[in-house]
Amino acid sequence: MRSTEHDRRADVAHAENTITIARTPDAVFAFLADGTNNPRWRTGVKSIELRSGTPGEVDAVYAQTLTGPGGRPIAGDYRITSAVPGERLGFSVIAGPARPTGEYTLTPDGDGTRVRFTLDLEPTGLLKLMSGAIQKTMTAEVGQLSTLKSVLES
Repeated sequence: MRSTEHDRRADVAHAENTITIARTPDAVFAFLADGTNNPRWRTGVKSIELRSGTPGEVDAVYAQTLTGPGGRPIAGDYRITSAVPGERLGFSVIAGPARPTGEYTLTPDGDGTRVRFTLDLEPTGLLKLMSGAIQKTMTAEVGQLSTLKSVLES
């Protein structure tokens, strides 16, 4: 885990956001671990289905279609890379033009859960030319934690 913003390489796109949700860490984990919940809080997800594995377990794969540039559909399939119920859920995008890694870190916070959502991407090839757009997209993605909070608290 990187300790500060200054430790990051300039060529790695990074975005993170933190919010507290009035639900238990186990409840938040269960919701996030079931990728079919993504359209309920992530505006860019057009469709998603479990392709293989078990929700919330390492190596589960979700086939996901996202809204890309100009509204065209793009693949955004991902694999669960780490899963500690009530604590951490990591993933890696395995299809599509950009393939970030991400993690949700859950920490008890009073009667709720502090949720930290991070995304990292090391652009290669032509993606290096789009670093500004990629950073903007990643920042918007982690910014959707406020929608997750609304959904889980309603």
